[in-house]
Amino acid sequence: MSDPGLPVSDPGLPASEAVAEAQHDDEPILGAASTAPAIPPNAGFRLAAFGALLVVVLFAGYGLGRLNNGAATSATGASSVTGATGSTGSTGSTGSAGSTGSASQAGANPAAPAPSATVIDESQPHTHGVTVPVPGANTAGAAVGGLSLSSSGLTLTPVSTTFEPGRSQKLEFVIHGPGGAPVTTYAIVHDKPLHLIVIRRDLTGFQHVHPTMAPDGTWSVDLTLADPGSYRMIADFTALVGGTQLATTLGSDLTVAGNYAPVTLPDPARATTTESYKIGYEGTPGTESTQPLLMTVTDASGKPVTVEPYLGAFGHLVVLRQNDLAYVHVHPESQLIDGKIKFWLTAPSPGTYRMFLDFQTTGKVHTAAWTVVVS
Repeated sequence: MSDPGLPVSDPGLPASEAVAEAQHDDEPILGAASTAPAIPPNAGFRLAAFGALLVVVLFAGYGLGRLNNGAATSATGASSVTGATGSTGSTGSTGSAGSTGSASQAGANPAAPAPSATVIDESQPHTHGVTVPVPGANTAGAAVGGLSLSSSGLTLTPVSTTFEPGRSQKLEFVIHGPGGAPVTTYAIVHDKPLHLIVIRRDLTGFQHVHPTMAPDGTWSVDLTLADPGSYRMIADFTALVGGTQLATTLGSDLTVAGNYAPVTLPDPARATTTESYKIGYEGTPGTESTQPLLMTVTDASGKPVTVEPYLGAFGHLVVLRQNDLAYVHVHPESQLIDGKIKFWLTAPSPGTYRMFLDFQTTGKVHTAAWTVVVS
């Protein structure tokens, strides 16, 4: 009995032709309808489950992408950069409060992020030109500057370092950038593009001057060093390199020929005199926390004297450590406190220091100095 499901060949054909005919009948015919294969009963459920899983995965990936993009945007948002380029300074000691220009940077291309910069609010007490502490090191005490002639890719190169005692000579130097070219663009900080401190190794002969810069990046100032000995020049500035502000303090030695006779520092005291003024301070500097210092200026009779703004602040306090001349430069609060100048200071370490206060009255700048021992 023949199977009804199998094709029936012509009994009159030879066996070989019958087989060929059977194979020919099995081949699909282009354009003819084909019979769909049988679908298992649970195939629809499996297909729906797979589709749902795919949707969940897509939405999860989209959410993670949004989260990561938001975090990156928060971490690399546009920053406000203050400061202006300056090619000239002043060797004079007078000045008045001033403000620096500002510009906002926003919408930076992710492929070329906006340069980072340390922005200082000049109306608040702050420290300039300090060296960043080494990670993992003891962080007690303030960071210091002026101990090296190279930092942050910048190098201080004096043209000449030898002086004759008591004779006015031109001090010239260049700040070289990371690539070796002279830096010619600086931010204006407290009315000047660069502040220069000169001090003898025994902490005498303090000077705070402002050199001028030539177009080729050479700074110069007329300088008189009264007595023989070894001196330290400390350049405090904010260079603009590649669109980035580099607040840096660099130092180098100067030599005055002759017989060096070191001077012993005065004993610590809270009051001192300069010209016709008496200057005293309240507060005790320490290394563990920032402490307030209140400076009072009076005349010879003890009557309070009105202090005027000088270089964008009511005073400038330079603190230098004995022996290595580690440098800290701080500025006061923007308003006087009952006629007193209020600074906030953290000493770098225990030791002996010399504090120098520049202040202005009736258009003239004066400098007061104290010896301070921090324990």
